[in-house]
Amino acid sequence: MKIQHFLFLAIVALLLGSCNTSKDIPYMIDAGKLPQDVLQAASKANDPVIMPGDMLDITVTSFNAEAVKPFNRGTYRSAESGASATGNGQEQSQNYYLVDVAGNIEFPIVGKLHVGGLSKTAIENLIATRIYPKYLTERPGVEVRMRNFHVSILGEVASPGVITTQNESMSILEAIAKAGDLTIQGKRNNVMVISTQADGSRTVRYVNLNDKNLIVSPDFYLHQNDIIYVEPNASKARSSWAVPPALTLTVSSIGTLISIATFIITLTK
Repeated sequence: MKIQHFLFLAIVALLLGSCNTSKDIPYMIDAGKLPQDVLQAASKANDPVIMPGDMLDITVTSFNAEAVKPFNRGTYRSAESGASATGNGQEQSQNYYLVDVAGNIEFPIVGKLHVGGLSKTAIENLIATRIYPKYLTERPGVEVRMRNFHVSILGEVASPGVITTQNESMSILEAIAKAGDLTIQGKRNNVMVISTQADGSRTVRYVNLNDKNLIVSPDFYLHQNDIIYVEPNASKARSSWAVPPALTLTVSSIGTLISIATFIITLTK
């Protein structure tokens, strides 16, 4: 009877230990209590820093469209019908530049430009100053857009994978939403984010999704090529613990011996 009582208590303790407390589940607990002035001063998405492998769409504009035409790789329509090369009447942009491993692009007329480690705004200014006044009589407008912003998310989420966006920024909550949210076993207070710097080095930071201050933190926004890893919580780790085969055999043997001993004792009574 004592053994049965002990086993019952052990099972109950195991079940209670495997359950998540409700306070570990919600995101940004009490974020609604943050003062309005704090929310208004929240960190904005940073101007993306360009790195090797990034794909850029660069457009140069001016009142004199013909003057800047040589500096654009081309937005064109077919000569016969005015339809674009895609056949749907839309303009087809070819202003794509792949940043090479050295951080350079080859820009029309101007030649090689080193853009690795620069922000979009810095690249726009760089191109404009290389064109004006050497080639144009007025300073052109330059727009740089990143075409392949993406992050990777894995671990305890519903749909791990690579997430891409046409926008140039993404919050960590947006990435989690696109991954189908964290599973109930995901550790919300210690999400790892690995970032790659322009020089190829990496940094690791940890984000607490339970913390209400996340909404005003610089960690709220991700960077290009970030990797998010959601660690399993303690209950998931316990449930995935595997019993070694040798231990299983030993326990089975002991159980068999106990059964034989119990049978013999019963016969001798």
